[in-house]
Amino acid sequence: AIPDPNVTVAKKYKTVPVEAVVRGYLTGVTDTAIWTRYSSGQRDFGGVTLPDGMKKNQELPSPIFDPTTKEDTHDRAISPAEMIAEGLITKDLFEEIKKTAIALFIRGQEVAAKQGLILVDTKYEFGTDERGRLVLIDEIHTPDSSRFWQLTSYEERIGKGKEPEYFDKEFLRLWFKENCDPYKDKELPEAPPEMVEEMSRRYIKMYEQITGVTFTPGEEPILPRIERNLVAYSV
Repeated sequence: AIPDPNVTVAKKYKTVPVEAVVRGYLTGVTDTAIWTRYSSGQRDFGGVTLPDGMKKNQELPSPIFDPTTKEDTHDRAISPAEMIAEGLITKDLFEEIKKTAIALFIRGQEVAAKQGLILVDTKYEFGTDERGRLVLIDEIHTPDSSRFWQLTSYEERIGKGKEPEYFDKEFLRLWFKENCDPYKDKELPEAPPEMVEEMSRRYIKMYEQITGVTFTPGEEPILPRIERNLVAYSV
Protein backbone atom coordinates (compact mmCIF):
# COMPACT_ATOMS: atom_id res chain seq x y z
CA ALA A 1 0.00 0.00 0.00
CA ILE A 2 1.06 3.62 -0.56
CA PRO A 3 -0.60 5.79 2.12
CA ASP A 4 1.57 8.76 1.11
CA PRO A 5 3.63 9.65 -1.99
CA ASN A 6 6.78 9.28 0.14
CA VAL A 7 5.77 6.09 1.97
CA THR A 8 5.40 2.48 0.91
CA VAL A 9 4.05 -0.12 3.31
CA ALA A 10 5.79 -3.33 2.27
CA LYS A 11 6.09 -6.94 3.34
CA LYS A 12 9.47 -8.30 4.39
CA TYR A 13 10.93 -11.03 2.20
CA LYS A 14 14.14 -13.02 2.22
CA THR A 15 16.41 -11.16 -0.19
CA VAL A 16 18.19 -13.13 -2.91
CA PRO A 17 21.87 -11.96 -2.68
CA VAL A 18 22.13 -11.24 -6.39
CA GLU A 19 21.62 -8.07 -8.42
CA ALA A 20 19.55 -9.21 -11.40
CA VAL A 21 21.04 -6.96 -14.07
CA VAL A 22 19.66 -7.01 -17.62
CA ARG A 23 21.45 -5.13 -20.38
CA GLY A 24 20.19 -4.12 -23.80
CA TYR A 25 23.12 -1.98 -24.97
CA LEU A 26 26.92 -2.07 -24.80
CA THR A 27 27.55 0.86 -22.47
CA GLY A 28 28.51 1.99 -18.95
CA VAL A 29 31.54 3.38 -17.09
CA THR A 30 31.76 1.38 -13.83
CA ASP A 31 34.00 -1.64 -13.28
CA THR A 32 31.04 -4.01 -13.68
CA ALA A 33 29.63 -2.22 -16.76
CA ILE A 34 29.41 -4.38 -19.85
CA TRP A 35 31.28 -1.84 -22.01
CA THR A 36 34.14 -1.61 -19.49
CA ARG A 37 34.59 -5.38 -19.54
CA TYR A 38 34.06 -5.71 -23.29
CA SER A 39 36.65 -3.03 -24.07
CA SER A 40 39.08 -4.92 -21.79
CA GLY A 41 38.72 -8.05 -23.90
CA GLN A 42 35.88 -9.99 -22.27
CA ARG A 43 33.40 -11.49 -24.71
CA ASP A 44 31.25 -13.88 -22.66
CA PHE A 45 28.48 -12.28 -20.63
CA GLY A 46 25.92 -14.39 -18.80
CA GLY A 47 26.48 -17.29 -21.17
CA VAL A 48 26.19 -15.09 -24.29
CA THR A 49 29.30 -14.58 -26.46
CA LEU A 50 29.48 -11.20 -28.17
CA PRO A 51 31.39 -10.74 -31.45
CA ASP A 52 34.50 -8.62 -31.83
CA GLY A 53 34.21 -5.14 -33.29
CA MET A 54 31.17 -3.88 -31.41
CA LYS A 55 31.07 -0.18 -30.54
CA LYS A 56 30.20 1.63 -27.35
CA ASN A 57 26.45 2.31 -26.96
CA GLN A 58 25.58 -0.24 -29.66
CA GLU A 59 22.43 -2.31 -29.19
CA LEU A 60 23.07 -5.90 -28.16
CA PRO A 61 21.70 -8.73 -30.35
CA SER A 62 19.24 -9.52 -27.53
CA PRO A 63 18.91 -8.58 -23.85
CA ILE A 64 21.63 -10.17 -21.71
CA PHE A 65 21.13 -11.31 -18.12
CA ASP A 66 24.39 -10.17 -16.53
CA PRO A 67 24.08 -10.53 -12.73
CA THR A 68 26.39 -9.18 -10.07
CA THR A 69 26.80 -10.03 -6.42
CA LYS A 70 24.94 -7.94 -3.87
CA GLU A 71 27.64 -6.83 -1.42
CA ASP A 72 28.15 -4.06 1.14
CA THR A 73 31.20 -2.55 -0.56
CA HIS A 74 31.52 -3.19 -4.27
CA ASP A 75 29.31 -5.44 -6.38
CA ARG A 76 31.23 -7.80 -8.65
CA ALA A 77 30.27 -9.40 -11.93
CA ILE A 78 29.77 -13.12 -11.55
CA SER A 79 28.96 -15.94 -13.96
CA PRO A 80 25.95 -18.19 -13.46
CA ALA A 81 28.25 -21.15 -12.75
CA GLU A 82 30.19 -19.18 -10.11
CA MET A 83 26.98 -17.96 -8.52
CA ILE A 84 25.66 -21.49 -8.13
CA ALA A 85 29.06 -22.91 -7.06
CA GLU A 86 29.39 -20.27 -4.33
CA GLY A 87 25.99 -21.21 -2.97
CA LEU A 88 24.48 -17.79 -3.58
CA ILE A 89 21.57 -19.31 -5.44
CA THR A 90 20.25 -22.66 -6.65
CA LYS A 91 20.18 -23.55 -10.33
CA ASP A 92 16.38 -23.66 -10.43
CA LEU A 93 16.03 -20.27 -8.71
CA PHE A 94 18.66 -18.79 -11.02
CA GLU A 95 16.76 -19.93 -14.10
CA GLU A 96 13.50 -18.54 -12.71
CA ILE A 97 15.09 -15.17 -11.92
CA LYS A 98 16.76 -14.98 -15.34
CA LYS A 99 13.52 -15.76 -17.18
CA THR A 100 11.53 -13.29 -15.07
CA ALA A 101 14.11 -10.50 -15.30
CA ILE A 102 14.40 -10.70 -19.09
CA ALA A 103 10.61 -10.75 -19.47
CA LEU A 104 10.28 -7.66 -17.25
CA PHE A 105 13.02 -5.91 -19.21
CA ILE A 106 11.44 -6.60 -22.60
CA ARG A 107 8.11 -5.31 -21.31
CA GLY A 108 9.86 -2.26 -19.88
CA GLN A 109 11.47 -1.55 -23.25
CA GLU A 110 8.07 -1.75 -24.95
CA VAL A 111 6.53 0.74 -22.50
CA ALA A 112 9.54 3.07 -22.71
CA ALA A 113 9.53 3.06 -26.52
CA LYS A 114 5.90 4.23 -26.57
CA GLN A 115 7.04 7.25 -24.56
CA GLY A 116 10.01 8.01 -26.81
CA LEU A 117 12.60 6.38 -24.55
CA ILE A 118 15.09 3.52 -24.73
CA LEU A 119 15.36 1.35 -21.62
CA VAL A 120 19.10 0.68 -21.90
CA ASP A 121 19.73 -1.49 -18.86
CA THR A 122 18.35 -2.04 -15.39
CA LYS A 123 18.68 -4.06 -12.23
CA TYR A 124 15.99 -5.94 -10.36
CA GLU A 125 16.03 -7.20 -6.80
CA PHE A 126 14.22 -10.39 -5.94
CA GLY A 127 13.26 -12.15 -2.75
CA THR A 128 11.38 -15.24 -1.70
CA ASP A 129 8.34 -15.48 0.55
CA GLU A 130 7.69 -17.91 3.38
CA ARG A 131 6.72 -20.57 0.83
CA GLY A 132 9.84 -20.08 -1.27
CA ARG A 133 8.03 -18.30 -4.10
CA LEU A 134 9.93 -15.70 -6.12
CA VAL A 135 8.89 -12.09 -5.51
CA LEU A 136 10.04 -8.85 -7.13
CA ILE A 137 11.11 -6.43 -4.39
CA ASP A 138 12.24 -2.79 -4.45
CA GLU A 139 11.34 -0.41 -7.26
CA ILE A 140 11.27 -1.12 -10.99
CA HIS A 141 12.32 0.86 -14.07
CA THR A 142 13.07 4.17 -12.34
CA PRO A 143 16.16 6.33 -13.00
CA ASP A 144 17.59 4.99 -9.72
CA SER A 145 17.91 1.46 -11.09
CA SER A 146 17.75 1.99 -14.84
CA ARG A 147 19.47 3.81 -17.65
CA PHE A 148 17.29 5.62 -20.21
CA TRP A 149 18.17 7.28 -23.51
CA GLN A 150 16.05 9.45 -25.75
CA LEU A 151 14.82 7.30 -28.63
CA THR A 152 14.32 10.07 -31.20
CA SER A 153 17.92 11.31 -31.12
CA TYR A 154 19.73 8.01 -30.60
CA GLU A 155 20.55 7.07 -34.21
CA GLU A 156 21.62 10.59 -35.17
CA ARG A 157 23.89 11.07 -32.17
CA ILE A 158 25.50 7.64 -32.52
CA GLY A 159 26.06 8.33 -36.22
CA LYS A 160 27.94 11.51 -35.29
CA GLY A 161 30.02 9.72 -32.67
CA LYS A 162 28.26 11.44 -29.78
CA GLU A 163 27.00 9.98 -26.53
CA PRO A 164 23.25 9.24 -26.46
CA GLU A 165 20.96 11.83 -24.91
CA TYR A 166 20.34 10.49 -21.43
CA PHE A 167 18.12 11.58 -18.56
CA ASP A 168 19.23 9.24 -15.80
CA LYS A 169 21.80 9.69 -13.03
CA GLU A 170 24.75 8.76 -15.26
CA PHE A 171 26.03 12.36 -15.32
CA LEU A 172 26.23 12.39 -11.52
CA ARG A 173 27.96 9.00 -11.50
CA LEU A 174 30.51 10.36 -13.98
CA TRP A 175 31.11 13.42 -11.80
CA PHE A 176 31.85 11.27 -8.74
CA LYS A 177 34.07 8.97 -10.80
CA GLU A 178 36.13 12.00 -11.85
CA ASN A 179 36.32 13.53 -8.37
CA CYS A 180 36.73 10.54 -6.05
CA ASP A 181 36.59 6.77 -5.71
CA PRO A 182 33.02 6.10 -4.51
CA TYR A 183 33.92 2.54 -3.50
CA LYS A 184 37.09 3.27 -1.50
CA ASP A 185 36.92 6.84 -0.19
CA LYS A 186 35.46 7.06 3.31
CA GLU A 187 34.17 10.58 2.71
CA LEU A 188 32.72 11.64 -0.63
CA PRO A 189 32.73 15.22 -1.90
CA GLU A 190 29.43 17.04 -1.83
CA ALA A 191 27.91 17.46 -5.26
CA PRO A 192 27.64 21.11 -6.38
CA PRO A 193 24.17 22.68 -5.86
CA GLU A 194 23.73 23.13 -9.60
CA MET A 195 24.19 19.37 -10.09
CA VAL A 196 21.59 18.63 -7.43
CA GLU A 197 19.18 20.99 -9.18
CA GLU A 198 19.96 19.34 -12.51
CA MET A 199 19.29 15.92 -11.01
CA SER A 200 15.91 17.11 -9.76
CA ARG A 201 15.08 18.59 -13.16
CA ARG A 202 16.00 15.37 -14.95
CA TYR A 203 14.01 13.17 -12.60
CA ILE A 204 10.93 15.34 -13.04
CA LYS A 205 11.32 15.19 -16.81
CA MET A 206 11.77 11.41 -16.69
CA TYR A 207 8.70 11.02 -14.49
CA GLU A 208 6.61 13.08 -16.89
CA GLN A 209 7.90 11.33 -19.99
CA ILE A 210 7.54 7.79 -18.63
CA THR A 211 4.09 8.29 -17.10
CA GLY A 212 2.66 10.95 -19.40
CA VAL A 213 1.56 12.84 -16.27
CA THR A 214 2.59 16.39 -15.39
CA PHE A 215 4.53 16.57 -12.12
CA THR A 216 2.92 18.83 -9.54
CA PRO A 217 5.07 19.48 -6.45
CA GLY A 218 3.26 19.46 -3.15
CA GLU A 219 2.97 22.71 -1.22
CA GLU A 220 2.50 21.15 2.22
CA PRO A 221 5.60 20.33 4.34
CA ILE A 222 6.45 16.67 3.85
CA LEU A 223 6.79 15.37 7.43
CA PRO A 224 3.44 16.68 8.74
CA ARG A 225 1.72 15.28 5.66
CA ILE A 226 3.33 11.86 6.17
CA GLU A 227 2.31 11.80 9.84
CA ARG A 228 -1.28 12.70 8.98
CA ASN A 229 -1.53 10.09 6.25
CA LEU A 230 -0.01 7.36 8.42
CA VAL A 231 -2.47 8.10 11.20
CA ALA A 232 -5.29 7.78 8.69
CA TYR A 233 -3.76 4.50 7.52
CA SER A 234 -3.60 3.35 11.17
CA VAL A 235 0.13 2.58 11.25
